[in-house]
Amino acid sequence: MKHIPVLLDAVLDALGDVRGKHIVDCTFGAGGYTRAFLSRGAYVTAFDRDPNVLVDADAIRAEYGERFNFIPRAFSSLAEIDDTFDAIVFDLGISSMQIDNGERGFSFRMDAALDMRMDTQNLIPAADLIENLSVSELATILRDYGDVRNATNIARAIKNVAPKTTFQLRDLIHNPKDVAPIFQALRIAVNDEMGEIRRALAAVPEHLKCDGKCICVTFHSIEDRIVKNTFREWTTVPGDPRMPIVATAPFVAIKTALPDDVELENNPRARSAHMRGVTKVCQGG
Repeated sequence: MKHIPVLLDAVLDALGDVRGKHIVDCTFGAGGYTRAFLSRGAYVTAFDRDPNVLVDADAIRAEYGERFNFIPRAFSSLAEIDDTFDAIVFDLGISSMQIDNGERGFSFRMDAALDMRMDTQNLIPAADLIENLSVSELATILRDYGDVRNATNIARAIKNVAPKTTFQLRDLIHNPKDVAPIFQALRIAVNDEMGEIRRALAAVPEHLKCDGKCICVTFHSIEDRIVKNTFREWTTVPGDPRMPIVATAPFVAIKTALPDDVELENNPRARSAHMRGVTKVCQGG
């Protein structure tokens, strides 16, 4: 399936005029957001830990030159950058390219090694993760990241078989409704997706300029909860709520957005997407 950037119009509307501004695309993927920003006159620094995106990154660099900078690392590496930006954008979750490439082991619809790594250099495959975990640890992953019922029994069955391929894992799951959540839970654990989000968001405030914006598009309830709670903390006025409000919250919220019917018809993978955003406020500035 062709990659279609989700909620792109909503993101562009939230960002406003980006000409001459420096935007961080924390989740480069196939480069859909990056191309949209660059075509509107922005400078873009993009992160992605997946080595398979390098071809697209090279093509964009050849087209836009110095206005595009690609960093082949996880987006939590934002914390290591010594710079501030006009906007930081996250399009979270797994990309269409990763799902559709059967050899990478993300999908239960194609048989392949049980891998699921976004970063093939620094992470261990799902099959090895299963082997290293206890039944209790595996059950916690299934329960927390997949909302899987009867997680302990399923974890025990997975440990007993120790599947090495996607079909081996799929075929030992008796309830077809559990297959997708179990694959999702393992993928999230393999890639430490929630830890990545928390670490990256923690770096956002000091890397945004005054009036800078942070935009997050989420697809999973846990992702969305992390973003929502973080943004709520940033937009809450400090101090005792019984006292007169004399302090200003460090951020103000941007109106949230969901895909409309037209987008859902054109891109069914957008059905669970939710955009949230905040703008940084600087005292006296």
